[in-house]
Amino acid sequence: MKIETFDDVLKSIKVNGDRQFHLLMGNGFSMAYDSTIFSYNALHEFITDLDDELLSKLLGIIKTKNFEVIMQQLDTFAALIDAFGTDKKLKGKIEVASKKLKASLLDAVKALHPEHVFKVPQEKNNACATFFKAFLETKGHIYTTNYDLLLYWVLMRNDIMRAVDGFGRDRESPDEYVPPEELEYSELRWGKHKAGQDIFYVHGALPLFDTGVEIVKEEYDNEHYLLEKISARIGGGDYPIFVTAGNGREKLTHIMHNRYLTHCYDSLSNVTGSLVTFGFNFGDSDDHIIDAINAAAKHGKKVFPKLLSIYVGVYSEADQKHMEHIAGRFKCKVHLYDARTANVWG
Repeated sequence: MKIETFDDVLKSIKVNGDRQFHLLMGNGFSMAYDSTIFSYNALHEFITDLDDELLSKLLGIIKTKNFEVIMQQLDTFAALIDAFGTDKKLKGKIEVASKKLKASLLDAVKALHPEHVFKVPQEKNNACATFFKAFLETKGHIYTTNYDLLLYWVLMRNDIMRAVDGFGRDRESPDEYVPPEELEYSELRWGKHKAGQDIFYVHGALPLFDTGVEIVKEEYDNEHYLLEKISARIGGGDYPIFVTAGNGREKLTHIMHNRYLTHCYDSLSNVTGSLVTFGFNFGDSDDHIIDAINAAAKHGKKVFPKLLSIYVGVYSEADQKHMEHIAGRFKCKVHLYDARTANVWG
């Protein structure tokens, strides 16, 4: 397949002025910012350094740094125990290991993360904002499977039209008269404000929490950075919306049990026009994303509007070969472009 450049993608956006172009980002977006922080290697080293006996044994047996693979194997083992009726105590130990690994992953992402928004250099911030605008200006959406704060930070520091994540404040006691100076508003809630949503965290993110009643977003105040607020909330027993399941089926099950994630996934399943990916490798654990793309493509149906094409960013010859191998799984036209030419962070 021909390898295009990101300039070719921008030309397509310009030529097809009446078409929405959406963006789907994976871990490569964060790694492009700093691979020493956001790579599997960094997460693996953090968890290894915890010196936890159970996790050390686990990582020693399952020799991979891809945590999705590890969790998938744990889930498979637990299912085999059910199938063969083996000792339930063993299954309990596996479930403990899985929970401990997920908690350690969250700790790793939090600990390795830049301390606050102003740690991102202004030139990188500006370059990334320009990258996002290319899609939002077509009335397209931004979808991300990343948990970190980079997308949130860039949007917060720039005045970008249409960058709406669906969270907003509700007035407390709306049915009662309250003098203007005494009005009180809720924390940032998702739901009533979702109609104009353009930003979608498909696998959740660090600042998003499900209270059991509401989906809320943690925010800065005048005294604490966002990561401090998130850490305090986790310390109090809350857990971010954070999809860490192994394979695509398990991830989709997690998504369908949370109304915010379901809304994000349904939105991706109904995009029209074109979809551009950056830093997303369509690996073995991404079947649910391919299914969403194919649902949007409405294959074999003469129904419009629908998803017509996808532009996949590849970094290496291995990436290119992988995409050429699986291109037939996509029910829309597939283009490949060199992701390195996008210069997302300048």
